[in-house]
Amino acid sequence: MSLHAKPILSLMAAITTTSLLIGCGSGSGSLAGKYPVAPSSETVDTIHGLVVADPYRPLEDDTAALTLEWVKQENAVTRSYLDKIPFRSAIKERLTRLNSYAKRSLPWRGEDGKYYFYFNDGLRNQSVLYRASTPYGDDAEVFLDPNTLSEDGTVALTGVSQSPDGKYTAYTISRAGSDWTEIYVMETATGKLLDDHINWAKFTGAEWTPDGFYYSAYPRPEAGKEYSVANENHQIYFHRIGTPQTDDTVAYTDPAHPLHFHTAQVAGKNQEYLFVLDGGEGTGEGIRMRRGNSWVTVEPTQDYNHSILGVLDGKIYILTSYGAPLRRIMTADVAHPERENWTELIAESDGVIADAGFSGDNLVVVYEQDAANKLVVYDKSGKKVAQPELPASPASIAISVDRKHPEDFYVGCTTFTSPLRVYSFDETNGKVTDITPAEADDSVLATINPDDYVTEQVFYPSADGTKIPMFLTYKKGLKRDGSNPVYLYGYGGFNVSLNPGYSPNRMLWLENGGIYAQTNLRGGAEYGEKWHEAGTKMNKLNVFNDFIAAAEYMISEGWTKPELLTIEGGSNGGLLVGAVTNMRPELFKVAIPRVGVMDMMRYHLFTIGWNWASDYGTSADSPEMAEYLLGYSPAHNIKNDGTPYPAILVTTADHDDRVVPAHSFKYAAALQAADTGDAPKLIRIDSNAGHGGGKPVSKVIDEYTDIYSFIYQNLGITPDIKK
Repeated sequence: MSLHAKPILSLMAAITTTSLLIGCGSGSGSLAGKYPVAPSSETVDTIHGLVVADPYRPLEDDTAALTLEWVKQENAVTRSYLDKIPFRSAIKERLTRLNSYAKRSLPWRGEDGKYYFYFNDGLRNQSVLYRASTPYGDDAEVFLDPNTLSEDGTVALTGVSQSPDGKYTAYTISRAGSDWTEIYVMETATGKLLDDHINWAKFTGAEWTPDGFYYSAYPRPEAGKEYSVANENHQIYFHRIGTPQTDDTVAYTDPAHPLHFHTAQVAGKNQEYLFVLDGGEGTGEGIRMRRGNSWVTVEPTQDYNHSILGVLDGKIYILTSYGAPLRRIMTADVAHPERENWTELIAESDGVIADAGFSGDNLVVVYEQDAANKLVVYDKSGKKVAQPELPASPASIAISVDRKHPEDFYVGCTTFTSPLRVYSFDETNGKVTDITPAEADDSVLATINPDDYVTEQVFYPSADGTKIPMFLTYKKGLKRDGSNPVYLYGYGGFNVSLNPGYSPNRMLWLENGGIYAQTNLRGGAEYGEKWHEAGTKMNKLNVFNDFIAAAEYMISEGWTKPELLTIEGGSNGGLLVGAVTNMRPELFKVAIPRVGVMDMMRYHLFTIGWNWASDYGTSADSPEMAEYLLGYSPAHNIKNDGTPYPAILVTTADHDDRVVPAHSFKYAAALQAADTGDAPKLIRIDSNAGHGGGKPVSKVIDEYTDIYSFIYQNLGITPDIKK
């Protein structure tokens, strides 16, 4: 569904580089004369009768000379401000130290019988993939080091998969944080790179058969528009090993639905079943299955969330929200896989099923209850046989289990103050064993005692009375006297849960007596599909009200006061921060909207934005939907009447092809031109970076150095930085 706007009335020809250099916004306050004037036009759209001005439309062209000049000048203003903060260098030193510890992923057994795991000995920009004869074995050797793929660490290894015989390994990479994916193939035993190379793939891995693999890709984008053009006509291809990409065949296409995207999954003892999950129209996925040369529809709609867990003894195992908002596990005969023939195996319970996988013939299920995880093991008849007890709580849990090797049952566990620890679980005796390798004596972790901190969960009422859960982490002995700085974080969308998790960067905040508050807003997955739907489309204001209520709770309960409250969120969470800042600017001292969706009237016109319509609706849907979106769109609701706003640091990146930087560009330009008081309104535009995935450690440290420096400077606090 497209938005038909009036022709753009561009004034770009009249805006010169000189005017960019000397102009400033009317509300710049202490930075008066330093904000550059953005390229602008007299663009006005009429959408269902609504007249919508879009003065900064030229900034949507992120490769235009005037936009590039504006970006350069904005970064100069931001750097001048941040680099003068006296404690910035001390913050960077501490963040560098906090990040300098050994990090490991869960191990898994490859098709070649070897064990694989990611490892970072501290400050490597990208984690290195190792292999060994045993999990974390002493004979571990480098299998693939993405740090060698670029000089600045901006090429990330995003996935690996092996052929059924283990002879070949396909790996996917992303460059500069883009969602665009390249696929390479190497000989597993020798590491020799083959000529096989796939370009312009997206949202995909490599799904192997005995002689090749399936992958998903879009048509090659127009040169110069790689990171902004709308993504349409996602297709599944088959690549046969030893042939060029030009010989790849289309395995699945749906030209009637160009805005759907398609994910391939191969299952069965001999990889004989191809499943295609299609999304982009509803909140879930449709399922089609190919047996031989014929296709059958397993799930006809995109109304429910589905995952294919595998095919075992002629049965398909499906994790689904169909008939179960908290999800259940169903089975279907491969001969009659249609939804009406499904049989319930594991019923919906009092927790959301967040993940599941086979360990031998048993099903390992990760439940989410009140935003934290627990683990339950069932046999293939659906009978509960074990519930491993892990020492940390509340915690996030990840699993690595193996259908062929039930002895390879590994569980990862992390909390707000403890990095990932890895446990093995012996199903024969129920024993849980910590197999996390010991850290070096000089590790920074030796200086951090989790027992110095406490995490508690509170439930507070939102505007409509709904109880919202929130985790609070802080130093033991902290007093509720209203004097504590609070870092409030939220997301609230797209069926995404915010669970406990460790961040080395956050430890700097906690060390300095700050409270980290992570709230589980509606729109997420914490309580199933009903919780998700309560924060979507015409219910989106619930999410903003939930977040505002979190801030009000922290104040009313004596934890803090508005002068000490910072809010932060990324992507959909950036939208959240932008919206609530417009709604309640007096409630916060600092706001950090990161890579946010800031123009709700046009978001669906760029890259993968159309896929967010199931959560947001679009301005093209109806007059009511357009009016609702316009009512909270951050870029369209900035006050311009002298109302004091918090200090705002907007962040984005030049290679973000998920939420294109134009969102942040237009929002920041509008902020700087408006009369919103004296607090700084800055934008930090990263180079050779994207939406956040695969970002090099060095760039992460630089970004958080700037964020914390900006926060402390505007809270009026000089942090006590440890050495």
